[in-house]
Amino acid sequence: MPVSSLPSPYGIGTLGQAARDFIDFLAEAEQSWWQILPAGRTSVGDSPYQSPSAYAGNPYFIDLDILAADGLLTQEEIDGLCWGDDPEKVDYGLLYENREKLLYKAYKRGYARESDALSRFTDENSGWLCDYALFMAVKKHFGMKSWLEWPDEEIRLHRADAVEKYGRMLEDDVRFYIYTQYLFFKQWEQLREYAHEKGIRIIGDMALYVALDSADVWADPQYFQLDDQNTPVKVAGVPPDDFTDDGQLWGNPLYDYDRMAQDGYGWWIRRVGGAARLYDMIRIDHFRGIESYWTVPADETTAKNGCWVKGPGMDLVGRLTSWFRDTEFIAEDLGYPTPEVEQLLKDSGLPGMRVLEFAFYSQDSKDMPHNYTANCICYPGTHDNDTIRGWLDGADDEVRALAVRYFGLNKDEGYVRGIIRGGMSSTANLFIAQMQDWLELDGSARINTPGILDGNWRWRMLPGSLTAKLASEIAAMTALYGRCELSGEE
Repeated sequence: MPVSSLPSPYGIGTLGQAARDFIDFLAEAEQSWWQILPAGRTSVGDSPYQSPSAYAGNPYFIDLDILAADGLLTQEEIDGLCWGDDPEKVDYGLLYENREKLLYKAYKRGYARESDALSRFTDENSGWLCDYALFMAVKKHFGMKSWLEWPDEEIRLHRADAVEKYGRMLEDDVRFYIYTQYLFFKQWEQLREYAHEKGIRIIGDMALYVALDSADVWADPQYFQLDDQNTPVKVAGVPPDDFTDDGQLWGNPLYDYDRMAQDGYGWWIRRVGGAARLYDMIRIDHFRGIESYWTVPADETTAKNGCWVKGPGMDLVGRLTSWFRDTEFIAEDLGYPTPEVEQLLKDSGLPGMRVLEFAFYSQDSKDMPHNYTANCICYPGTHDNDTIRGWLDGADDEVRALAVRYFGLNKDEGYVRGIIRGGMSSTANLFIAQMQDWLELDGSARINTPGILDGNWRWRMLPGSLTAKLASEIAAMTALYGRCELSGEE
């Protein structure tokens, strides 16, 4: 359940009461994990996987009611802005226009008042915070253009004199962006503590690549495959497959793994440390790219003319798992299975992913539950898939018929519930279903359609959806298959 999808009256889900209500619902339903999408700031395209910082939190998630209760905003100021007229969809355009205006008012009222706490926060996050705040301030100064298009070459290339010059010139905006991160992490830590008190831990996604238009690449170009003007030489993507004739050209800069290895992958340790501050378990997106990654010349318009290049493999994965012994990991090992990727997964000891919507296209699919090993996570579908109901509506007759036979689906129980039951009863160590599937929503509630830029990341759950009856039903199924013990049961 993405944070953005929580109900709230202000256009997008936040870290406020609706998040606590969802945690309460999970506890009542005898669940122990809440999986979310990346919590970072979104940019062009609204994707949480293309953030201007691998560390910064999304200021849209800062709860306005909490700010009002803290005297940083008035209710009249909050109610005086338009947040959209469709409670089932996020309107990112309105958020872009209105949310920062309110946060700026909070900054003006709170910056001096909380100077001591802000000073501690800045010191604790010195490795990324000031670069991020200056990056956003300069970006705003140049009309939100990508840093590759900034007209001042000195700041574009992150020269020390220019960094100092713009830091002075844009001091107010730099402080504002620092303050919004202070607010985000203050609210996040309070919410995570609340979740832990209720027995709920948080799984978060960490994209393998960072966005090209990010403070991460701008401030540390030496770790990426860039030319002497800090322009990408080759970029990331995936090759053509059964779903896309041209492949997917993501455009993210590729890592210079040789350079990263020189200091023991310090860049990666810092990055995972940032994720571990947010999450109890980290899902490493596109895990197969650590074994081998698809590299495409930067001037190509599709991903077809690329090639596989060997990645760092266990040299990197082993370093991270040994460094972060108190953090659990999931390997998103979907797509392009090869013996080498399977060996990396085995060597790492990390659980991989099994997706039921992929299971019924081949009788010997690894996604069929009878082929599972215990060390995996079972999902009916992910944020990149249709909802179960949408998938059933669009599946070929043979695929749907095999699913019906395999799980014994019937109309009395309902096909969607039957597929959830099939995953819940599997031998996978962990089973996670999307909230849309528990609510049996159709394809209009799909989170993302890969390869399509518009209309993604917008679905929101309607208020009132989390009923005591649904919590009881989830708890009963979870207990039936030995994944929890219901209180009061013998």
